[in-house]
Amino acid sequence: MQASRSVSTPLRQLPNMLTVLRFAAIPLFVALLARDQDGPSWAAGVVFALAAITDQLDGWLARRWHVESGFGKVADPLADRLMIDVCVVLLVVYDRLPWVALLILLRDVLLLGGYKLVVPRGYEFEVSQLGKIATWGLYASLALVLVTERDTWWPLALFWVSLALAVVAAAQYVARAMREVRR
Repeated sequence: MQASRSVSTPLRQLPNMLTVLRFAAIPLFVALLARDQDGPSWAAGVVFALAAITDQLDGWLARRWHVESGFGKVADPLADRLMIDVCVVLLVVYDRLPWVALLILLRDVLLLGGYKLVVPRGYEFEVSQLGKIATWGLYASLALVLVTERDTWWPLALFWVSLALAVVAAAQYVARAMREVRR
């Protein structure tokens, strides 16, 4: 008997609801960070951290209950990318991150464009372990940038390491897609 049969219908929807909540949290996050743009923003940091927790929780529940969905496979990483990208853009605008941090947007735009090209050709996107680690590192580092004083060096160092991991993960996604689509 599959676990999804033993989970009630409303609970089967919980992983996707958590993903939708992550999308809905973005405007709240923006408003909270705009209010505290010059210094630590515990309110924005908490919303951002809750988004990170729901990212982990929705995937874990979907796998545990065997209720993975096509929507979740696309929407979950998209919600993560949007939350992280919005955070990076605002932190650059508020001079809490250097403009070079916007490389994360370039990475995400390239991956999104590539995704739209290869999925219709039969490619099935799966988030890699390195991609998950990079996303968690980005969530953690950005949350720490949000709740620390401007120019605190150690959250920035963690951000740069996480960004490097995200770029490596992106290169792996591209290489895998090129191998599999050529078949």
